Amino acid sequence: MADSRLIQGRYRLLDLIGRGGMGEVWRARDESLGRQVAVKCLKPPAPQQDRSFTRIMRERFRREARVAAALQHRGVTVVHDFGEYDGVLYLVMELLEGRNLSQLLEDRARDTADDRDPDGTGPRTADTAEGRRQRPLSVPEVVDIAEQVTDALAYTHEQGIVHRDLKPANIMRLTDGTVKICDFGIARLGHDIGFTARLTGTGIAMGTPHYMSPEQISGGQIDHRSDLYSLGCVLYEIATGRPPFDLPDTWSVLVGHRDTDPEPPSEHRAGLPASFDRIVLGLLAKTPEERPADAADLRRRMAEARRVAGPAGRRALPAPHERPALTAGAAPYLPGGGPEPAAPPLPAWTRSMTTGHKAVGLSELRATPPDHTAGLTGEWTRPADPRATIAAPAGTARPAPQPEHLAALTTRHNAGLSLGRLGRWEEAGEVHRAVAAERAHTLGPDHPDTLGSRYEVGFTLSRTGRTADALREFSAVAEGRARTLGADHPDTLAARQETAYALGQLGRHFEAHEVFAAVLAARERTMGPDHPDTLRCRHNLAYNLSRLGRLADAHRLAHEVAVARARVLGPDHPDTLVSQYEVAYALGQLGRWPEALSVYREVAAGRAQALGPDHPDTLAARYEVGISLGRLDRSAEALELYRGLVEDRARAHGPLHPETLRARHGLGVNLGRLARWEEALTEAREVCAARERVLGPGHPDTLVSRREIAVGLGWLGRWTEALTVYREVADARARVLGPTHPEALASRDDEAHCLEQLGRSAEAAALYRQVAALRRGPGRGH
Repeated sequence: MADSRLIQGRYRLLDLIGRGGMGEVWRARDESLGRQVAVKCLKPPAPQQDRSFTRIMRERFRREARVAAALQHRGVTVVHDFGEYDGVLYLVMELLEGRNLSQLLEDRARDTADDRDPDGTGPRTADTAEGRRQRPLSVPEVVDIAEQVTDALAYTHEQGIVHRDLKPANIMRLTDGTVKICDFGIARLGHDIGFTARLTGTGIAMGTPHYMSPEQISGGQIDHRSDLYSLGCVLYEIATGRPPFDLPDTWSVLVGHRDTDPEPPSEHRAGLPASFDRIVLGLLAKTPEERPADAADLRRRMAEARRVAGPAGRRALPAPHERPALTAGAAPYLPGGGPEPAAPPLPAWTRSMTTGHKAVGLSELRATPPDHTAGLTGEWTRPADPRATIAAPAGTARPAPQPEHLAALTTRHNAGLSLGRLGRWEEAGEVHRAVAAERAHTLGPDHPDTLGSRYEVGFTLSRTGRTADALREFSAVAEGRARTLGADHPDTLAARQETAYALGQLGRHFEAHEVFAAVLAARERTMGPDHPDTLRCRHNLAYNLSRLGRLADAHRLAHEVAVARARVLGPDHPDTLVSQYEVAYALGQLGRWPEALSVYREVAAGRAQALGPDHPDTLAARYEVGISLGRLDRSAEALELYRGLVEDRARAHGPLHPETLRARHGLGVNLGRLARWEEALTEAREVCAARERVLGPGHPDTLVSRREIAVGLGWLGRWTEALTVYREVADARARVLGPTHPEALASRDDEAHCLEQLGRSAEAAALYRQVAALRRGPGRGH
């Protein structure tokens, strides 16, 4: 886009002041009104860019324009115009002079001009990287920002708008001290929930981990009190120099928001008013009901805190006249005078996720004030710097890729991960395949990022039932990582482990066993026997042993892994409970149903506590409790359990979800065991019809339900009808699974038994002989 470019014959682009993976921000002149403005432009898609991702970004861009243009408040960035010109979406905003709060914290971290803290009362920390990282704003500045943001939120919430991504990068402080909220790109209009769900359902921008409310993380109902929680995170950080849960891994941050009470801000910065602790911790309450009712209520609490404390010095909230103007030379502060202790190691289940951007930290690219990009876009843009380069991979003549292109690929890769977390595996696969192709072209086929994308392609293939294709992809990634990273690198071993899992899914359990055993040996050698990744591999090996029929070995190994995981990760950790689940499965296969029932119940209770009562894993454990009760002839208890499970599954996942239908199937089976065959037959027919509609007529679950219809008909003495259904099931299983598959042969046995009941003994005997011959196989003696 040339500097002389006119948009709609009105907005003349002058200087590029920010660039991101998806677009640019320009300083421009409004030729009609003779004023300078900021113009945010969404770049047109490249020919190779996947259409679904582009469509989502354009919808989000339009939504930002629509929401922001409806707001008129001194605390919200003003949007003047919006449109599309030559295929480019553009948004015209007021041109702001100032810095966002993230940049203000960075400014303080860089400042070495003063030897006193922000309040002028103590020595500055030694100029180390860790010291630079944690230098907050002064208390009067924090209070001023809190009050202005609260006023702006009160206005936006009255308009029925929830921001949903409030963070330091989206709050700007102008040179005159005015504070403005920016970037309403994922805001929700109260009357437009459906549109927003489609827009944010991709997970491209659900919020930023360090500032997300527990209900955002859990996928619960979100209202204005979610913004208040995010404001609490922002205030905590600008007052202490660190977010409330300052951990290096996204999942651990999210679990912190959901499950852990934050430490009071004053524990990280001596001298903060006690009233500030109370207000911030109130905002950070886990449930919306425990937080202030609304922004107006929060404003009243702030005023009350000042009134009660009075002008008593450092323990009171400063009065408005104490607010300092925004200055460039405010001195930094680090509580405690030394580096913070190292965080304890995190388990493997929190790995391979990124934290997103938090406010603190030094940026390689920094524009000098005034920075007009501040607050316009959050992560969407970064200051343009033509000096930034990335070296080409060693040993190749490949030209250095552009940082903007690499950033765009990273954004798309993360979007694919988000689609996967939402269960949208087909779409995720399309995104990862496109990114993998571009990374191979830009970085080379064996570059770790290229292989990382191909790994995710394999994962999406496995989740969409294309296991053979997934195996080929994982095998190629394992070979590439072995060449690039080494045979014992954790990423190489992870890819090899996925190949073993795919082999098991394909029924190639002996081959899977060999790969699992080799990977386990490498993990024990390089990581130690109790490393979470080692334990995961041992768990997979136990699972595979059970599929090989080595049930005693599977039980022993699963029990050992469960004990080790309880010691390393804790007894209620999801990985520990998965191993306990495998212990219960092995016990059931060994016929030790009382013990299996006890362990399944422990797993169900542990998962309800750790994951929530409606989590799919919790409900799966409850299903297995029902299976165990049925095996112990405690069908009345099993029936009541399945009734509750059907209700919970239908509420959580819908009445036609495959797992809801599985629970209904269990209910019908236990009705039959209680000799309530008319009810059992009705349930079997309804479940079969639903499964045929949802899963297809040849799906194994549909055929199981169809067989259950035949069982009910037989018990009701309707053997002629039962024979017809048994034959349908046998023919379908032979067609789908093959005539010698154990389930197809079992169905032929059912058919022969039905013939016997009808007095057709000769036909039954002939069919039994045919089944016996098929079981023996060709070339075997009679």
